[in-house]
Amino acid sequence: MSRDRLPPLSALRVFEAAARHESFKHAAEELFVTPGAVSQQIRLLEEHVGVELFVRDGRRVVLSDAGKASSIILKEAFEKMFEATRVMRQTQQKGRVTVSVAPSFAAKWLMPRLGDFSAANPDIDVWVSADMATTDFAVSDVDLAIRYGTGNYNNVHVEHLLVEAVLPVCSPALFDAAPIRKPADLTHHTLLHDVSSDLDPSDPDWAMWLKAHGVDGVDPSRGPRFNQSHMVIEAAVAGRGVALAKRTIAEADLRAGRLRGLFNEKDAPVSFGYHLVWPQTREPSMAQTRFMDWLRAQARDGGHATASPQDRPVFAAQGI
Repeated sequence: MSRDRLPPLSALRVFEAAARHESFKHAAEELFVTPGAVSQQIRLLEEHVGVELFVRDGRRVVLSDAGKASSIILKEAFEKMFEATRVMRQTQQKGRVTVSVAPSFAAKWLMPRLGDFSAANPDIDVWVSADMATTDFAVSDVDLAIRYGTGNYNNVHVEHLLVEAVLPVCSPALFDAAPIRKPADLTHHTLLHDVSSDLDPSDPDWAMWLKAHGVDGVDPSRGPRFNQSHMVIEAAVAGRGVALAKRTIAEADLRAGRLRGLFNEKDAPVSFGYHLVWPQTREPSMAQTRFMDWLRAQARDGGHATASPQDRPVFAAQGI
């Protein structure tokens, strides 16, 4: 085969994925093919260019020097091709916005408001992708994301949208059946645990909260656990126990009277917040701009003021 011709695009695509993962198995999973098919494509590509791109080390594969040098250029080339494809589709998709949002934020904050946006903007379709994964704008069709974290994200535009805070909540029916007037009353109630994978060190669990409030005699390890914040809220609404709720996720149920805050204490701000994220390499379309402006307005109307240092939670001050 003449080496003056480009190798097959399929082989280059397989090599780019295998080089990025340094694994034929993981490349196969990404591309929905078998590891054997990946190995065959790499072998064909190596025969075409006449150089070894991977060094086989037992079951492992390691990029050769030629493989390392070419994979960097090839990754950039595929990113440009994905971007070119998006530009081709822009006319067809100019009335569409695709937003990636964490499931709990989507269910409890975004979805109840989205009807108002659609009513005011009937020419724009909003596609919601509810997931926790980091968005790779270079290879996805997602236009923007709302992420819960510190806001320290590289190579993207980041704009703070909402702060977050926690407070203990329960259903009115549960409170009426056995009033919870002081933290020690939690001895007689089931604790609901939010174990969503947000990894915010300032976000208290029940052990931290009880210690900060000087409560003894309550086992903080008991009670059901949920890996999504909105599931904890739904369990509390159903009267299954008392939850430490994220204010933003619980706000609609608090306003509707399905939940009530306990102990009349101030919200405890946490370090993480909600951030609007979009790619640096793409100019937002008119539809995306209108949707982002609407999000900002919703955050101003239904958000919370940024916490001042003296409002930091007692458990943070104690280093708990």
